[in-house]
Amino acid sequence: MSEAEVSIWCLLGKKAGDNTQVLALAQALGYGYQEKHIRARPWELLTHLTVSPSLAGIDRAASSELAAPWPNLVISAGRRNEQVARWIRLQAGRAGKTTLLVHMGRPWAPLDEWDLLITTPQYFLPRQPNILHNSLPLHAMAADELTAAGKRLQEKLLTLPRPRIAVLVGGDSGRFVFTPAKARQLGVLASRLADACSGALLVTDSPRTPRAAGDALQAALAAPHYCHRWGDPGDNPYRGVLALADAFIVTGESMSMLGEAAAMGKPLFIFDVGDGDKPWWRLAHSYRYKPLSHRFAMRYGPQRMRRDVGNIQAALVDGGRASWLQADLIDTAGCALAAASQGRQEGLQQSVAAQELERAAGAVRQLLTPR
Repeated sequence: MSEAEVSIWCLLGKKAGDNTQVLALAQALGYGYQEKHIRARPWELLTHLTVSPSLAGIDRAASSELAAPWPNLVISAGRRNEQVARWIRLQAGRAGKTTLLVHMGRPWAPLDEWDLLITTPQYFLPRQPNILHNSLPLHAMAADELTAAGKRLQEKLLTLPRPRIAVLVGGDSGRFVFTPAKARQLGVLASRLADACSGALLVTDSPRTPRAAGDALQAALAAPHYCHRWGDPGDNPYRGVLALADAFIVTGESMSMLGEAAAMGKPLFIFDVGDGDKPWWRLAHSYRYKPLSHRFAMRYGPQRMRRDVGNIQAALVDGGRASWLQADLIDTAGCALAAASQGRQEGLQQSVAAQELERAAGAVRQLLTPR
């Protein structure tokens, strides 16, 4: 079919990382697309127990309209949008139209329900024709957009010395719980690294950052810094921070932020949000709903439903694209940053992200090509 004939719907939900992947792929395809914003209901998880897809798990009044004419392609990510994508294809089929489904990550529905799955190492998906394995989540950071965002932020950073180290902060995810104690440790280590290179910190947290943890992190910042908290007035400076940082520290549970930071081609340090060798059952925060349900699913769920973000972290470190943020390595790392040697890997790291995005777009274009 011609470009003019291709209709694409992007299902967008509450998770910024999922939305980033969906939009990155849609933009790379170059056909144009419509954004469909989906608001899930609290009981959405229960709808995955049904055989036939339905919209029972979403708030239709608060979501974008889902009606004919149906699209040729639906791009989705995350469990909350799975049922919606499958329901759209069901309606299109009843109207005599074929709608292709492309999903990011790891689906709850059977793998053969999808025309293409684009996955990453933390998911234990098999090698089969409809599954594309990438090293990191997709993202699209256009150079001109980054440059513009950097210019908007630059004035606020004039008094901060270089090198400037971005601290990208996520939060609770799966078995990882970002406690105030861990946040304080991150603040201390980040400040030590900035001091070791006579630099400054550019700190920004996210919707997943617990307020108490964000407060503890901010209170622990002893080096010169700029700090933006989620919900602060004004535009989110995240892209500007990406553009202006000379190095990055990222909390290790965030796949999307790891991918975006790695693509900048600057030194990348991963802060471990895990609990080390401490038995989980001895930690009070392990009994919160999210970490407890995650451990239950990992223990008793089928293998393809399991997830280990450590696989992405290990791939980055083993491949020389990142280092762990460890107290005993800070002085050495600080000297390296002060020597401004970060530019050596820029071309390689940017090409990995660009190649994987183009490979994914090529696989989707092939689906859309009549046979």
